[in-house]
Amino acid sequence: MTVEAKTTRTARALWYTAAGVAELRAESIAAPAESEALVRTTWSALSRGTERLVFNGRVPPSEYARMRAPFQAGDFPFPVKYGYCAVGAVEAGPADLLGKSVFCLHPHQDWFVAPVDRLTPLPDGLPARRATLAANMETALNAIWDSGAGPGDRIVVVGAGVVGLLVAAIAAGIPGVDATVIDIDPARAAVASALGVAFAAPVDAPREADVVFHASASAAGLALALGAGGREATIVEMSWHGADDTAVPLGGAFHSRRLRLISSQVGEIAPSRRPRWSYARRLAKALELLRDDRFDALITGEIPFDDLPDALPAFFRPGAAGLTSVARYP
Repeated sequence: MTVEAKTTRTARALWYTAAGVAELRAESIAAPAESEALVRTTWSALSRGTERLVFNGRVPPSEYARMRAPFQAGDFPFPVKYGYCAVGAVEAGPADLLGKSVFCLHPHQDWFVAPVDRLTPLPDGLPARRATLAANMETALNAIWDSGAGPGDRIVVVGAGVVGLLVAAIAAGIPGVDATVIDIDPARAAVASALGVAFAAPVDAPREADVVFHASASAAGLALALGAGGREATIVEMSWHGADDTAVPLGGAFHSRRLRLISSQVGEIAPSRRPRWSYARRLAKALELLRDDRFDALITGEIPFDDLPDALPAFFRPGAAGLTSVARYP
């Protein structure tokens, strides 16, 4: 049975309208159809990776089509309604979903309608606020699969942002793994410790690693990642550099050590899992992994939804303090 919303309502959504400029825009949303649900958003997460590039107009024209997010409105570079980490409560739709908290790859918007097959109910024990990290966890899980990392490996992660720390935390849970995360910000050491991961400054980065993940989105970080790999090690490039040109040091011992540099991107399931895993199964697993209370340490700020346009320039500023922030809805 479906419980229908009685009227069309007005929603507000965050739009990026020019480089470094955002605004809230009103739009009408119709009552959900039989296969849809109306969701009242409670939290959404902001990404300092891809979303920062969108905010600054740094998506290259060649990637406009590939970088479209689910439920995106508008077109790159501007104006565009963008985002992919929303959690909310179902207010109308199928009876078995009513009142449940769900995750959806939806832009920042206080109310929205989506097909029910695009809504994933949160597992028991997962707070809605922490569930906003689901897209990041999917990215980290996919990267672990892409890397081929296994028990006993020495693993290095360059870049202690949200995704890098999630990769390190998953890796540290593999039996016998020695996992270290590297970052220029010593403040990240406390978060790494909370996740059970060793931390080191670049000057103290381990060498002879079996697998190295690069997640700093910088040329210096990529060079460090290549230098940390042992003979025939795999280096997984997770950063998306947008329209920027990034130097890749392929001289020195890159060839003689037979290093393997690969990319990992969440838009496709890792080939090793693709025959058996659907996107729905991967997302469900990401949400299950987030039931660990330690991951609350990755959310270091809250911004009221109404304040987003004024707060985002500081949040996306290079070198801004903290990891990620979530938008809190009225």
